[in-house]
Amino acid sequence: MRIRKKVLAAVSSLVLATAVLTGCSSASSSSSEATGTTRVAATAAAVDGTQNAAAVLAANTEVHTAGTTGSGTTGTITLTGSSATSSAEGVEVDGATVTITAAGAYTISGELAGQIVVTAPDATVTLILDGATVRSTTTAAIAATAVKELVVELVGDNVLSDTSSYVDSAEVNAALFSAGHLTVTGTGKLTVTGTGNDGVTSKDGLLVKSGTITVTAKDDGLRGRDYVVIDGGTITVTAGGDGIKSDNDEDADAGYVAVAGGTIHLTTQGDGIDATTDLVTTGGTITILAGGGYTVQPADDASAKGLKAGVIAVLGGGAATVNSSDDAVHSDGAVHVDGAKVTVASGDDGVHAEGQQIVDAGTLLVSSAVEGLEAAAFVLNDGTVRVVSSDDGINGAGGSSTTSGQGGGWGGGPGGGDQVGDFSVTVNGGSLVIDSGGDGLDSNGVATITGGTVVVDGPEGDGNGALDVDGAFTVSGGTLLAAGSAGMVVTPGADSKQGWISATLTTAIAAGTTVQITDGSGTVVGTYVTSKSIQNITYSSPEITTGGQYTVSTGGTATGASTGGLATGGTLGSATTVATVTAGTAPAGGGGRGRR
Repeated sequence: MRIRKKVLAAVSSLVLATAVLTGCSSASSSSSEATGTTRVAATAAAVDGTQNAAAVLAANTEVHTAGTTGSGTTGTITLTGSSATSSAEGVEVDGATVTITAAGAYTISGELAGQIVVTAPDATVTLILDGATVRSTTTAAIAATAVKELVVELVGDNVLSDTSSYVDSAEVNAALFSAGHLTVTGTGKLTVTGTGNDGVTSKDGLLVKSGTITVTAKDDGLRGRDYVVIDGGTITVTAGGDGIKSDNDEDADAGYVAVAGGTIHLTTQGDGIDATTDLVTTGGTITILAGGGYTVQPADDASAKGLKAGVIAVLGGGAATVNSSDDAVHSDGAVHVDGAKVTVASGDDGVHAEGQQIVDAGTLLVSSAVEGLEAAAFVLNDGTVRVVSSDDGINGAGGSSTTSGQGGGWGGGPGGGDQVGDFSVTVNGGSLVIDSGGDGLDSNGVATITGGTVVVDGPEGDGNGALDVDGAFTVSGGTLLAAGSAGMVVTPGADSKQGWISATLTTAIAAGTTVQITDGSGTVVGTYVTSKSIQNITYSSPEITTGGQYTVSTGGTATGASTGGLATGGTLGSATTVATVTAGTAPAGGGGRGRR
């Protein structure tokens, strides 16, 4: 298990939470940015990770309703290169600047080397872009500086580009900018180049209903201060910063990103999707390449995560494929996989939560990571989880620990001296397969298995183990198969309600070997095909009776379906006996982790 800098983040969050709850009155001299950050940290520290998508969205700011589009068109604006013509009331043309001052729907076509400005306070203005190209060398291409809502309806192919730079204090800082809500809809295409800063920005909420949108941005691709909601469309973003971002840290019910539909492709130097508070998916297809991908070493001073939430990430539907140099999925609070299909590769953690990480439904596949899944409390209730990691597969860890003498020791020695924290790994159902170079299933606190299937292909080196639990380790149901090296063997505790066996072998078994476990009558109760060289195997299932004698053999045939090499059946044939063990007894050189 690595010693990692960010393990302190949980402590930091709790300190910040305490500061909010007990020291608000003394913080008047703090900046609003610091106050907002503290508020978000406090919320993250207290968030309930069991919430589903509907519950999280219901607690957030309601999404604005898209304004009227093409019906009832107010007038047309024809762009003529360096100027424009229009007979519509509420449209003023001054050289290369077109200003709209009244509510309505305006059809815009042609090309303009200039800018379109909307100044219609408390109004909804719809711009129907029908083959429009607007390129500005001094500011934004379209800037709604005073508006309740700007609706951009896409018809045909449309192009927007802005200036090469903005001053740091500029209010307008994107090629397509709205000071109010912004809705993008229609059946056409929009190509946006944010040369100076962001591509598309709303200072309130950004809603994408439909259309084909391609954004290239110096900084962020799509940004909505209060929220970004994607209901449909095809979105492609290449960004020097974040792909999709919501950054309101002042309002507890804002700063969120929700994806309900559409197809999203993000290539970013920063985060793929960055939500200051909540990130929720209920549909759609998301593909992210962040920071160059998992083979690139993440920079210490930069964030290049795939899906990032400041409070909670609920992946309740749709599909997400992430390839990131930093954590693929990250939350400063909780992560809840509740029906989505998530496939990730990461140069750091596959999925990281400072608090709870819960899998209730769906599929979570970590194809490559340093640490696969990390959280203070990991819970698998249902669903399918597969992890490939160079270090720990699952790590129940965080930023605080206490010295305890209650755990069992290795090698039959006494417990004590282990750092047992308030951390846990729990499997109540579903399917979990781990292929790890370091510890397979690792908890700096307790581990509990009550159901489901757990298969751990642990390390070949003796410096780590397939199982590593600092506190109580109990099994009361389900099936556990853990295989790996023999240098640091940890087994379930003697107080486990379900029987288990653990066998350390005289010589290692090669990869590709069929291993059979038989009871005293010669009945096969477990069959496993190794994927690596192993020297210890630990197995628990309802067929194992504590105190019974069991034989471990190599050879024979695996039959039926396989979960990570664990077959549903097997035939012994002419298999060779390699060990005989008593269920519930740890092997020499190994120790149980139950309560003593």
